[in-house]
Amino acid sequence: QISMVLIWARQAKAATFLTLSTLARNYSCLGFSTIISGSRHYLLKHTTTTAPSSSSVILRRQMSSSSSTSLPLSPPNPRRDEYQYVLAGKLRPGDVGYADPKHPDKPLLRQSESSTEPLLDPPVKIPDPYGWMRDESRSNPEVLDHLKQENEYTEQLTTHQGDLRTELYEEMLAGIKETDHTVPSPEGDYLYYSRTFEGKSYRSYCRAPKNSSDDDSWIEQAKSWDGTTASPILPGEQVYLDVNELAKDQTYCSTGGVSVSPSSTQLAYTVDFTGNEVSGLYITDIATGEIIDHDETLECGKNVKWGSDDTTVFYLKMDEQKRPYQLYRRTLGGSSPEEKKEDELLYEELNELYWVGMSKSFDEKYLFVSSQSKETSEVHFLDLENDSAELQCVAKRRPKVLYSVRHRCGYWYITTNVGGTPNMRLMVSPSMANSEEQWVDVVNSNDGTTLFDGGYERTISGLTSFGTQYAVATGREGGLPQIWVITYQDDDDKTKVTDFLQLSFEEDAYDVGLGANYDSQADSVIIAYNSLVTPISSIRIPLADLSRRTVLKEQVVPGYDKSQYACERTTVKSRDSTGSVDIPVSIVYRKDVMERVELSGETVPAHLYGYGSYGACMEAS
Repeated sequence: QISMVLIWARQAKAATFLTLSTLARNYSCLGFSTIISGSRHYLLKHTTTTAPSSSSVILRRQMSSSSSTSLPLSPPNPRRDEYQYVLAGKLRPGDVGYADPKHPDKPLLRQSESSTEPLLDPPVKIPDPYGWMRDESRSNPEVLDHLKQENEYTEQLTTHQGDLRTELYEEMLAGIKETDHTVPSPEGDYLYYSRTFEGKSYRSYCRAPKNSSDDDSWIEQAKSWDGTTASPILPGEQVYLDVNELAKDQTYCSTGGVSVSPSSTQLAYTVDFTGNEVSGLYITDIATGEIIDHDETLECGKNVKWGSDDTTVFYLKMDEQKRPYQLYRRTLGGSSPEEKKEDELLYEELNELYWVGMSKSFDEKYLFVSSQSKETSEVHFLDLENDSAELQCVAKRRPKVLYSVRHRCGYWYITTNVGGTPNMRLMVSPSMANSEEQWVDVVNSNDGTTLFDGGYERTISGLTSFGTQYAVATGREGGLPQIWVITYQDDDDKTKVTDFLQLSFEEDAYDVGLGANYDSQADSVIIAYNSLVTPISSIRIPLADLSRRTVLKEQVVPGYDKSQYACERTTVKSRDSTGSVDIPVSIVYRKDVMERVELSGETVPAHLYGYGSYGACMEAS
């Protein structure tokens, strides 16, 4: 005989009892089963017993004191369209999926340009029973209704975790200093930083006047801030963009580019109010907060850059797949629609494998426009100091050659994998169009060694030049992020390297990179440093004396005592056929726990985490 006892995890405010008979079709002899009676759901646990032969079942059903609807035990089940399919292989005009429905004359890409494999011919039908749920307009009532049901199901299934969610949230929040600020960084006549406030979701962008180029009194002023919301970080503080105000009455708010104009009097920013990765462009007067330029019909990407003065901004437009593919120049000014110039299209990338990006050289002399796929890239430049200049190509795209460009003292500094190197190398050439034949490796003039040869031992990820004598490179060596300071000969040969020094730190395992550096003529660099036991710190280092270091700000973590913890780094050999690769392992622990382990040999739990794919590294941070 089989008897069943209802198992219900949640407490019932009220309960009823129901006797059912002859349920052999609804259960099995072991495990759990669900019996559905109308809109009622019952969860049964089966046990074997020697109960009388007249089989009867007593079920306890949870009843809500406020509603008779019980918790569903299965998620919403969307319909399947068994007749829907997609074609995989070589398509011809008229085939389903051959062209973009909105552009019938534009065939869709079927494979990588570099692929040598033939497409299936004839094409094969691949079932796509849930393809009807694709809805870029986000307006299909059936899709929206299904999503609503999914959300309701999730909420009902997890509602009992409400107290736990609140407890976890409050615990995480307790470790964050909500009312805080970033490190002020000089640019022009101001020091720029941002602030966050307890109870507010977004940051405020601020600046304060700088007394003089060699006045460092602001460092101690920022450190002496009393930690309150009402107090300024620095004297004369001015809020030039409060994102909390932007977000008022909005269901979503995400700012993209936030850029002060060359004269420091205007602000350009982009903001997305829909969550659809489409932004609007706004130009405001910093002194009054007045919007002085905005086109409600203009939809652009997040990035925005100023030209050489306050009359020009550059932005990117996206296609229907949200791929940045067009660069536009917008001329500001004009009191009437007739006087306003139409935005000028400067660059367009029609190959859907390539995404367009935009940046300015650190010295603000050039605008760089990159077009890049996963394997190939191409960069164009625009001389911002020449009003009649046109976009020119640094080096034509070549299959499986990636490169990016920086400018320094009339030369391009290129990080690239040209030659098939496994990592990026550093090369230099005159700042001219079609310069690929002039690229040469950057070498140390003292010993003739190549700074970054693209090999496995050392790789470069970025280069930032300061003045005419220094540059700071970021990259990786020995499995850790690293920073190098490059010193150049300050004479006619601006590319001659006279020194190449790597920054060193006391801890075995750490994460380090560049901080907020806005001044291309600065004689010092700001870095950001942290480790498994050290909260993130902003440190200023004079480029002429790397031994002098000033901690500008260290993140405050409420309730954390660094003295109780320690970290160390070791390596283990790989388990591949060679067994010769050293895999770094960073270990963090409480000192008192490790003392017990070492003294008594006690075994303690360890949380082991690792990841390695897509070139991503898990830093010791």
